[in-house]
Amino acid sequence: MDAQKLKTIIEQIGKVKIAVVGDFCLDAYWFIDIAKSEISVETGNPTQPVKQQKYSLGGAGNVTNNLAAIGVADVRAFGVIGDDPFGSAMVTLMQKAGIKTNNLLIQQENWSTHVYAKPYIADVEQNRTDFGNFNKLSKEVADKLIQNIKNEIPEVDVVIINEQVISGIHTKYFRQKLVGLIQQFPSKVFIVDSRNYSDFYDGAYRKMNDTEAANLAGIKKDPGDMVLYSEVKTSAKLLFKKFKKPLFITRGARGSMIIDEQGITDIFGLLIIAKIDSVGAGDSYLAGVAATLAAGYSTGLAAQIGSFVAGVTVQKLFQTGTASPKEILQIGLDPDFVYRSELAEDIRQAKYIGNSEIESINSVPAELNIKYAIFDHDGTISTLREGWEEIMAPMMMKAVLGDLYQEADEALYHKVQTRVADFIDKTTGIQTLVQMKGLVELVREFGTVPEDEILDEFGYKKIYNKELLLMVKEREKKILRGELSVEDFTLKNAVLLLEKLHKAGIKLTLASGTDEEDVRNEARILGYDYLFEGRIYGAVGDVNKEAKKIVLDKILDKIGESGNGQMVVFGDGPVEIRETYKRGGITVGIASNEMKRHSLNESKRTRLIKAGADIIIPDFSQLSLLLKLLNI
Repeated sequence: MDAQKLKTIIEQIGKVKIAVVGDFCLDAYWFIDIAKSEISVETGNPTQPVKQQKYSLGGAGNVTNNLAAIGVADVRAFGVIGDDPFGSAMVTLMQKAGIKTNNLLIQQENWSTHVYAKPYIADVEQNRTDFGNFNKLSKEVADKLIQNIKNEIPEVDVVIINEQVISGIHTKYFRQKLVGLIQQFPSKVFIVDSRNYSDFYDGAYRKMNDTEAANLAGIKKDPGDMVLYSEVKTSAKLLFKKFKKPLFITRGARGSMIIDEQGITDIFGLLIIAKIDSVGAGDSYLAGVAATLAAGYSTGLAAQIGSFVAGVTVQKLFQTGTASPKEILQIGLDPDFVYRSELAEDIRQAKYIGNSEIESINSVPAELNIKYAIFDHDGTISTLREGWEEIMAPMMMKAVLGDLYQEADEALYHKVQTRVADFIDKTTGIQTLVQMKGLVELVREFGTVPEDEILDEFGYKKIYNKELLLMVKEREKKILRGELSVEDFTLKNAVLLLEKLHKAGIKLTLASGTDEEDVRNEARILGYDYLFEGRIYGAVGDVNKEAKKIVLDKILDKIGESGNGQMVVFGDGPVEIRETYKRGGITVGIASNEMKRHSLNESKRTRLIKAGADIIIPDFSQLSLLLKLLNI
């Protein structure tokens, strides 16, 4: 999104007024340290000592908290709490956030503040304790709440209706009264997020997840079932036809779908490298959507802002997090999206050109006039570094576990192993130094290494490079001694492609996440450095200087935005594919099996499609057809 436009939207959000009607809840996080446990004299059972406790707003409270955090100046809460300490704690938290609580009514009898108490032992959530499951809203309190809402509807821009729990305020009586208000104010935007009564609120916009949408449309889905894109699309059309109001359907990591009078809009999911906690993400998304709608923007833009807000909050662990305007701006200025998830994760959907192994993901313009070709190095041309993952993964595990590496129990060991594998998969192709900076955070995340023993990114990179270069240098020696040839360490027909492109007058550029000195040396040893005519770039020891982004921007500055059909990138990592796709260039993903130096690597195919590849090839063996496709 254009920077100025995003800034303007955020500024406009700061001027709106939003009412939230719903089930206000409190999330309690109790961190237990059994080291201080003792046997209870009264019961004979071990106690559960709470070392630290945190409280945060949940349900409708989380929605209001998100609204306040993103800069909405006037947030009004309408709900019911109990005459108990948790209700007081909730009001205190809301008032500190600047939320107006004068319409949070206290029901003296048959009502406890909704609380979800979540004990944790060693970062693992234990059985939850719930308060408020036996609440019964009285008619008197319901009438008073409805009257308060009616009085203030004319003053606000949007009304959010949140229904979180079956024992909350949304009794049949209250729902009927609320629908009456919606019909009484037809020009006012009401947006409903309801777990149990989504089909009830006629005249309102709706926000729901894909499982809820499918079930509401008659497509039976259990929690945890995958809802296919085609099923979401079918559900959206059926529900819009029924309700005749805009509908926002969230799809977790796969983004969201919006349908309104203009048709269907897809909002891609965000690539999040950090560990995530999706609790409260739907509330964050809703807050972003409602605030943007209140500022007068389209449903599509509202969904995009909602996605940015949720993208920030899911990275905040052990809390129902919020996003500040600064954080929204940061994630929104240069977001990394996840494209075509269904196709990426199901190779049966692949569509090949003729009888070839060249998979077409997005149609390539016939009038291409390629003048610039950018190549990643490792895994795209060279396989000198094949096996780097097998060096990085154990190195990272040792760094994370520290002195516990040999003694760690199986559960912790596999938890770290899974987390490291996921991190490497998501960061393939970026600078090694940036990966090592991420490793520093991984070490802190698990907390098994004392803070004063944690290295910085340069220290960890030194350890990794030392192990990696031992392997690379041995392979280089074998080439120089004539024991192995260039063909043994390059992808099938990769050098031939370089030669043909160079002969055709196309300017070649090599951009790698590997240290620049090493890239230049390896290209020289493999005998094709001269084809790049000095345009070989790599990491320079500065995390803020990403070689691939710099090269892409330099070329785009030269050819202009209208000349994107002149640029193609070849790469086996998501970084170069994603950055080129953002800039409108043609992207060829090399899903290479580096060990064989030919054939398809399905894991690479998956991540390259998600990064935005237009074409997927396993190698360059079908070179003539590839060149024809690129009009070369």
